[in-house]
Amino acid sequence: MNAKQWWLGLSSRRRRLLASSAVLLVLLACWIAIPRLLDRRAGTDRSKLGTVLLIPGYGGNQGSLQALAGLIRSTGREAVVLTLPGDGTGDLREQVSVLEREVEAAYERGTPSVDLIGYSAGGVVARLWAARSEPQARRVVTLGSPLHGTRLATGGSALAPDACPVACQQLAAGSSLLQSFAQQPVPVPWMSIWTELDQTVIPPESARVDGAVNVSLQSICPAAQTTHSQLPADPLVTKLVLRAISLDPLAPPTPSDC
Repeated sequence: MNAKQWWLGLSSRRRRLLASSAVLLVLLACWIAIPRLLDRRAGTDRSKLGTVLLIPGYGGNQGSLQALAGLIRSTGREAVVLTLPGDGTGDLREQVSVLEREVEAAYERGTPSVDLIGYSAGGVVARLWAARSEPQARRVVTLGSPLHGTRLATGGSALAPDACPVACQQLAAGSSLLQSFAQQPVPVPWMSIWTELDQTVIPPESARVDGAVNVSLQSICPAAQTTHSQLPADPLVTKLVLRAISLDPLAPPTPSDC
């Protein structure tokens, strides 16, 4: 006897009873699942500290962020340095997809919140994610990120396009990818940190974000000699980052922090 014959063999009363029970089970499943999904989509619990996701820069080198991740773990929090697809020079939108999956996985593991730290081009990935997603992050910190492009990529795209991979082209000033979020305010509490001595992100002020707490290291510590590659491990930067992802109010640092 197949399922259809079995169903037709039941009395109309029993069929109604089974159908009603199935509907109730579906409604119960939705009642359980939908609030959890909406909680993640509507935002995150900013009163609780959770997982920190660190996004590497152009080329995907995880080593530059491992020391910072270790410091975060020493405070008792989970810290994950993302593994970018390929060699980290491909389409930044694919890197955004990786970030989306990691955020979702963190919430599936039960974290109450997610903080993001994006270094260099990793900050652009965080900005793209924030621009196209619901605000699922508690706070975001970017370090030396070319959010308005860098002349190195602009020159590479124009003079040697064959030697400038997709991510390089996307980081050129005025690229369609950068323009896609240029006029959008940041949707979550955000701190952008950069050094005026940056020779990779040119001009260094490309790291500035409308609506964020913008911090030039030299504005609080004029003698700072930090370069672009030194940002993730610099003691002053580390201090500012750890404070920014704490429960303290997200506020501009002062010269007393130098």
